[in-house]
Amino acid sequence: MTRRAHVLMVSIPAHGHVNPSLAVVAELVARGHRVSYVNGASFRETVESTGAAFVPYESALRFAEDPASWPADPVGLQELFLDDALAMWPVLLEHFGEAGDRPDLVLCDIAGYAGRALGERLGVPVVQLSPTYVGWEGFEEDFPEIFEAVRSAPGGPEHYRRFAEWLAGAGAVQRDVDAFKARPERAIALIPRAMQPNADRVDERRVSFVGPCFGDRAHQGEWRRPAGAEKVLLVSLGSAYTDQPAFYRACVEAFGDLPGWHTVLQVGRHTDLAELGEVPDTVEVHRWVPQLSVLAQADAFVTHAGMGGSSEGLFHAVPMIAVPQAVDQFANADALVGLGVARRVDAGAATAEALRGALLELVGDVGVGERLAGLAAAGRAEGGTVRAADLIEAEVRG
Repeated sequence: MTRRAHVLMVSIPAHGHVNPSLAVVAELVARGHRVSYVNGASFRETVESTGAAFVPYESALRFAEDPASWPADPVGLQELFLDDALAMWPVLLEHFGEAGDRPDLVLCDIAGYAGRALGERLGVPVVQLSPTYVGWEGFEEDFPEIFEAVRSAPGGPEHYRRFAEWLAGAGAVQRDVDAFKARPERAIALIPRAMQPNADRVDERRVSFVGPCFGDRAHQGEWRRPAGAEKVLLVSLGSAYTDQPAFYRACVEAFGDLPGWHTVLQVGRHTDLAELGEVPDTVEVHRWVPQLSVLAQADAFVTHAGMGGSSEGLFHAVPMIAVPQAVDQFANADALVGLGVARRVDAGAATAEALRGALLELVGDVGVGERLAGLAAAGRAEGGTVRAADLIEAEVRG
């Protein structure tokens, strides 16, 4: 039996980074472990719902309020994440350093740099919980432009100097900046292995794929399929890139009069509902919906192809129309298309005609359902929340 441990979880204030970890944290708490969770103050209620003790820090990241304010240049973006780590660092030292409540193990998000540094400083196991795909053998050689864009751009050398200087002062064991950022010694990937590029080149001695970890999201509420709705379509662009009134109007036009279909349209907190125009009874509009509850009853899903939404769609075997907005969503959309379970419609081409055509083509392809059933079964067999907790406990024992 694993002894009762103190586990420290470190993440950043973004739904796509926090949500994947919640079920794992709740499972660890249910097994009797004490979990401390460091994040921005806006996530206090969400984190405390797992039973973890919440420790706030003043984040340097502002993308939750305005995604468009992210730096466009790669050096500026990396500087932002470094600034966030530096903002978190004194909080970690005060609460969990040598004179604080020392953890037995540190869990950290892919952007939780300060968590890895603290674990290495204290000499305790560090496990990355990756909400997206992980690096594979030869990743740097496959995409040299990603690394060279930061190394060679104006300000790049200074960024590397600042990062390396912080690692040295923090007492981190790994001092190579690229390796520290992208190559954890131990990682648990909270995604279906099917969504991992070059999965055959991932070192599975370091990385374990457990599939999505959802847990009980009863606190988010329950959605019920209306009587008479033959087919249900969910439209959601996630939590960040939601100020898209023209896109939502196109969805209303595309699906509002489609015979037998009922559309659940999530528009987020930025969109002025008056901009949607006249909405028929076959379309229900919400700021936020309990997405898993809807997907469990859905027949199709229009998604921005974030890793969370993509994984949820595969888990519930729902055909997807991918309308990527930013970052890894374009690669995720292509992965879903490659798996034969989605159609990609780029944002600039997302007319009502294109969206309706993609939906009818998708649901009319019997092979899509067969492929989804196999992928859903494979994803569930990866073990999910229970296996993730087992692997973490093994690191505590080790």
